[in-house]
Amino acid sequence: MQAKHTIVSSVLGVMLLAGAASACTDVVVGAKASADGSVITSHTADGAFYDAQVRFIPGGKHADGEMAPVFWNITNDESAEITKIGEIPQAPETYGYFHVGYPFMNEYGLAIGESTFAQKVEMKTFRPDARAILTIEQLEIFALQRTKTAREAIALIGSLAEKYGFLGSCDFEGESLTIADGKEAWLFEIRSAGMMWTPESGKPGAYWVAQRVPDDMVLITCNVARIQEVHPEDTDNFMASKDYRQFAIDMGWWNPASGAPFNWAKAYAPYTGGWALSSDWVRNRLYSLYRRLDPDREWDPLAEATSYPFAVKPGKKLSVQEVQAMLRSHHDGTQFDMYDADEWFIRKDGKLVKSPLASPFPTRDMRALLKMNYSRPVSVINCAYSFVAQARDGMPKPLSTILWFGFDAPHTTCYVPIYCGATDTKASWRQFDRDSYTPESAQWTFMLADDLVLKRYAEAMADLEAVRAPLEKSFFDETARIDKEGAELYKRDPAAATQMVTSFTLDCMDKAEKAWHQLNRTLITKYINNKKS
Repeated sequence: MQAKHTIVSSVLGVMLLAGAASACTDVVVGAKASADGSVITSHTADGAFYDAQVRFIPGGKHADGEMAPVFWNITNDESAEITKIGEIPQAPETYGYFHVGYPFMNEYGLAIGESTFAQKVEMKTFRPDARAILTIEQLEIFALQRTKTAREAIALIGSLAEKYGFLGSCDFEGESLTIADGKEAWLFEIRSAGMMWTPESGKPGAYWVAQRVPDDMVLITCNVARIQEVHPEDTDNFMASKDYRQFAIDMGWWNPASGAPFNWAKAYAPYTGGWALSSDWVRNRLYSLYRRLDPDREWDPLAEATSYPFAVKPGKKLSVQEVQAMLRSHHDGTQFDMYDADEWFIRKDGKLVKSPLASPFPTRDMRALLKMNYSRPVSVINCAYSFVAQARDGMPKPLSTILWFGFDAPHTTCYVPIYCGATDTKASWRQFDRDSYTPESAQWTFMLADDLVLKRYAEAMADLEAVRAPLEKSFFDETARIDKEGAELYKRDPAAATQMVTSFTLDCMDKAEKAWHQLNRTLITKYINNKKS
């Protein structure tokens, strides 16, 4: 009894300390729903200090008996050291991958997005007492190092989590991954097995399911379990752990004899609370993004999250730029858009006009001052990075996936192409100290621009767009050339093709960073408060 009391007290203490959590949005596009036939996944790492230092980690051969370390705090969202908490057997060979807080792409073009969602407290595992050791970001690393396709990644992640235990790292919640290769995209969802689980128990250390995104459809996931009924017998479209319903049966959350179908989301997610199925900050994103995808359909802005279809056929095929625009959005054209809030309007010359200080992204202090209600937008100011990855079937290996990466808030960032075959990143894109600004850090450069724009949004955003639009267009135009020339070069000299995409990636990073340095000078000069009275 004393042991149980200690565990419950520890659980409640962690929950109280966790505070407000970060949150992420992913848009996933099937090959027949995209404008160019690519499979698209995406991700917004919505936490101010998730590790956004983009670096390439080479693969290699490994000796028999070698062990792979398992770490805590890989995302670096916590201001603490990365800590080794275990190890598992190393693979004979590992592939090169790109490392950030949530590692996102490997040399074979496999791309992974992430979004946390709620699980009932009885399922949670908490450090340091839990025996489970694998966080979602550590599982992403192992998948990128050891697999080439989405299905392979799901099978590996699931088996490792069952054996070594899934440990939630973001408020100890469940997790979803949007996994794409050149042929297909999947949504993978995983939950923990509770504090009492041990590897010696003979029970799985995680419960998971996965559903294939139909080729002609688009999926939105945003901090809520999107998979509901699961059909493992349909192996073309579903994958699942053997005992994915067992925890619900044991807890009395679902009775097989009831005749009611098992609903993965409803059985394991809390109905109320910040991460719940009924949460407003989940539902408003589902509403505005699905409304954008299919504007001819009547969408209920107050509908429950579970009422939304798993995926939807878009009104038109989506380009990479259109997915980027979705990540940059702030519920534009809906009642949830804070940029249109009444509190922004002031009387001037006898007329009501929008204040020049109006912004779609008011800070907590600004909202408190204006008594403005908060509606969580898709793009948020405390985003560390975001990306849109386009995986292309039939392209040579080093050109098979282009990941468009942007520092800080999607709304004000510049998306820069990173080819999966690149083997290096710019040094300034690997440099960041959260406690000390330096212009030598690309991340700080983009963070500064976002801050400056929001001080005088309407005018300053036009200045930013005047720089960004032609620059991003030039990147898209150039990737078309690199695709063609690189494919021809690969036939003759694969190593030279790898060098080509590496040089191109470095050059684009350099151009974007230099453009943003100049943009910051412009914004500081134009909108310094000495000129405003």
